[in-house]
Formats: sequence, structure tokens, C-alpha cells
Amino acid sequence: MRPTDISAPDYFHKVVDCQWACPAHTPVPEYIRLIAAGRYSDAYLLNWRSNVFPGILGRTCDRPCEPACRRVRVEEEPVAICRLKRVAADFKDDIRSRLPQPAAKRNGKRVALIGAGPASLTAARDLAPLGYDCVVFDADARAGGMMRTQIPKFRLPDSVIDEETGYVLDLGVDFRGGTRIDSMKALLADGFDAVVVGTGAPRGRDLDIPGRKEAAANIHIGIDWLSSVSFDHIHGIGKRVIVLGGGNTAMDCCRSARRLGGEDVKVVVRSGFEEMKASPWEKEDAAREGIPIHNYLVPKAFEHEGGKLTGVRFEKVRAEYDARGRRRLVPSGEPDVSFPCDDVLAAVGQENAFPFIERDLGIAFDEGGMPIVDKVTFRSTHPQVFFAGDAAFGPKNIIWAVAHGHEVAVSIDLVLRGEDPARRPAPQVTLASQKMGIHEWSYKNEVMPDTRHAVPHRDSKLALTSIKAEVELGFDADLALAEAGRCLNCDVETVFSAPLCIECDACVDICPMDSITFTADGEEADLRERLRAPARNLHQAIYVADGLKTGRVMAKDEDVCLHCGLCAERCPTGAWDMQKFFLEVTHAGAACR
Repeated sequence: MRPTDISAPDYFHKVVDCQWACPAHTPVPEYIRLIAAGRYSDAYLLNWRSNVFPGILGRTCDRPCEPACRRVRVEEEPVAICRLKRVAADFKDDIRSRLPQPAAKRNGKRVALIGAGPASLTAARDLAPLGYDCVVFDADARAGGMMRTQIPKFRLPDSVIDEETGYVLDLGVDFRGGTRIDSMKALLADGFDAVVVGTGAPRGRDLDIPGRKEAAANIHIGIDWLSSVSFDHIHGIGKRVIVLGGGNTAMDCCRSARRLGGEDVKVVVRSGFEEMKASPWEKEDAAREGIPIHNYLVPKAFEHEGGKLTGVRFEKVRAEYDARGRRRLVPSGEPDVSFPCDDVLAAVGQENAFPFIERDLGIAFDEGGMPIVDKVTFRSTHPQVFFAGDAAFGPKNIIWAVAHGHEVAVSIDLVLRGEDPARRPAPQVTLASQKMGIHEWSYKNEVMPDTRHAVPHRDSKLALTSIKAEVELGFDADLALAEAGRCLNCDVETVFSAPLCIECDACVDICPMDSITFTADGEEADLRERLRAPARNLHQAIYVADGLKTGRVMAKDEDVCLHCGLCAERCPTGAWDMQKFFLEVTHAGAACR
């Protein structure tokens, strides 16, 4: 195999599984160490640099980092990365003096951002300090977009949204709330140099089945209903409620319905329980509040009498898989099932809508009505118009919208400087030894069994009495310290120097995971099988170094390494070192620093 080029930014970045999995590439182990040290403000600002909304995401993120966490190599549960992010937000000091200040001098370029959700606010956060005049338009009076309108207050209080959107708007961003954009053509004619479309996926899908029109008064589109609840337009619901859908919106709907008077609330899903799109913890929260989930039922008709909804009839289905593992749902042949109800909340998906974009502007759309957007630059077929977040590629989540916002800001900055937006500036990377003595390191390297600590919750009986009482109470300082101690410091990398190695195999003997092998070189497929523990996870690279005196190579399986540092402690020549890898993804303005 070719020796590993550890100077390539992606190599060690991919070893830091949590940071690699995070769309915004937040340096997770670094901020967890800061929390463990009680440096909450520093941890918050490190988060703020990459994910912009630590307090919001610490409560609502879909947590792509956690399934990737290396702790699951030794235990069942990952580190509570997301809830530790909230700790930084909850315990920080007043950090306003440490945030960027509004630009003292404007550069004469104007950027319009449609929608005040996470994508637009992130782009504005990056561009405003560089001197761009950023104008954010939103039909709602307050910033936040779907973070404010579609996430219930018992999960995300308004005070958190106000604080963190305020940090962005205070950078000199011109926020025009209560202003709906009806014409892209008019906006471009107003002299804006670039436009960011960050309008999300605002239209909920409906169900066209018998009885829909007749019982329309009590059949509600989930995201619209959640918005009405958020703005205090709705204060109650029927006692018997059926929620259709298996995603996080459905979980928010059923839990909100319980708080607004629903006594018998059911979730009905066409797929199996494990295949539901809702996050596992969202399903757990619904179960904790006594909400049953019925699976493999497809809505067939809304039942009604005299124009009044009385129930929903479902067809029972089962899953079949073809030779390629593709699933399809087929009728089970069992009798239909009917559930009586007073109201239905349909949370069966979301769609994009761009009624304000004239189709003769040069902005191309595909057959599904989605804009054709470059996946690197986020530029549309109109040179001045960019899309980000759900508006770019369809519904995802907040952290993806943040990542898009950063990339859009980079593109706009390059374009308005007359440069090619496809040529992205490289990220900033450092590697620094953590050696503090002969056998001591600047980080906690012991790997001890330690089960995940549960986040305290408000008592369900009390929580269900208020639509605004936050359910999760967050870690206190002691629990935060204990949970932070579970992090395996994956960003502290084992770095090998072949010229110093005497091939004594001391590192091989002491490695608790059998991740190090000295062997003859060979093709990758062959070499992976000849390691002390065969390396069959092809998604994780093998660290290969040549130049040994015997002609063998050192091959290390990065997939199972626990970053414990025992190899470096045992090595008599210092051929192994533990070096902290820090990567900061490029943000707007980096090209001209």
C-alpha cells in the first residue's frame, strides 16, 4: 500500500468520527474538554464559530455525530455530545464582548437573504463582519424561521431563540420582519449583488383519500398546526387525536396535542417502528408521555358523519424485500382497522415552494420543482442567486442548514471579489504534540467503562400541563463533568515516525485493541485481512508507514483505536507520539487573510 499522507486534512479529520459526521464539522472533542475544565464560555464560542446556534442545537439537533462516536466501540451508548453542547450554552458567561463587532466600514456590496431561518442567519453571520450589507427578510415578525415556528416551546424556549438569533442580528444585519417577498425579479431590481434563498420546505404534504374534503374542518397539516400553536393561535384540540406520520414533526405534533387537551393521542405509521424517520430519542420521549405508536397501517379513508370527522380507516400492510434488499409495502390481507378520533394531524412530509420566483429569470428547476443548485457552491443557474438549507436540496435539519449557510457565504464572498467560487479555500489544520513528560499527556487518556448519563427531565405529569414548560432540564455541572469524561479524545492522534522505530513490538504487545501490526506490505484487501485484528470496516482508512529497517510496514487500524496513548507510553524511542489534530472549516473571508 502507498504510505499514508497524514498531512492531508481529510485523513485525521475522518478519524475524528464525530466531527467528520457533523455537517458543520464542529470540533467536538475540543469543546468537550473545555466543558470538563469548566471553561463553558470558551466551549460555547468554539461551537458558535462552527454551528452558530449552540443553545438551540444543544436541544434540537438530529445528532449525526452521536452514532459515529468512538465510545460505541467499547460500550453501547455514545457520548451525549448534543446535550453537552447545551451545557456550554447554559453555563456560559456574558460572551457579547467576545463576539465579532459590526463592520466599521462597509464594502458597498448588498446581500438579500429570504427567510430568517438557520441557513440565512448563518450566511449573514459570516458576511456581515466582512462589510457586506446583509438584509434578511421574513414574513414573521421575529427571526428564527422553522426553529421558532415548528419546534414546540417545551423543546426549545423562545428565550433561547431570541438570544442566539440576536447575536447574529447584532452584527449589523438589517432584519426586516413581517416583510414577505413576493417577487424575486423585484428584489434583484432593487440593486442587491447577491440573493440567498433560505425559505426552507414550508409546505406540508396532504393526503388525497376519501373523506378529506368532507371532514376538512378537523384534519390539519402538521407543520401549519405547529406554527399556529407556536403563535398562540390554537389553544386546544379534541380529546381523541390521530397523528399520521413517522418523522420528528409527527413526534412534535403528538406531544403538543397531549398538552392541548388530547387524552387519547395515537401515532399511526405506514412503516415499521425501526424504519421510522423520527430520531430514537424523539420516539422515546413520546413513549414516556404515554403516546402509543401503531405501525404498518396505511390510511385508507377519513370517516365522517354529517361533515364531522369520526375516525380514520387503515389498511394493514407488511414489508417485502426483493433480492437487492429494496422494501415495498404490500397488503397483509387482514381486515382494515378503524380508529375513532376528533382531530387528525397529518405529518407525512414537507415540500418546497417558491411562488415568489418568476420562471423567466433564468433560475432553472427540475421536474420535481426543486431549483438546480451546484452542490459545491450552492449557486443556482442565475449567477446572483444562491439556495441554502431545505430550500436547496429538500428537508433535512438545522445543522445541515447551518453548514449550507457557511458554504453559501464563502461562495458569495468569492463571487463578489471576482473569484471562482468552485475553488474553495483549504481548511486550517494544526497537529500539536500532547506530551507533558515521559509518560504523561495533556489530556485524560484512560479508557474506563462508563455508561451514558441520562439527562434529567421534568416530571411528565407536570410537563403535560403546559405547552411551554421545557421538558429536558439539561445536565448540571457535575453530570456534565461525568459525561464529558466519557469522551475518548479522538482528535488526539497516534502519529508514527518510522526512522525512530526499532521494531521491538512493544506497541503491538500493549495495544488493548490489537490495532497495530508490523507485517509485509501488500495490496489493501490482502493487508486488511493480515492485521492482528482484520480491518473490515472499509470506510475507515488504515494508517500505513514504510521506511522500517526490516522492509516491513507499520499498519494501524484507525477504526478500533481508542487513542489511549499506551503505544506512545511504551515506545522506548519515541517513534509514537500523541498529537492533537484541530481542523477549522473555511469560512467566508478566509481567501483574503
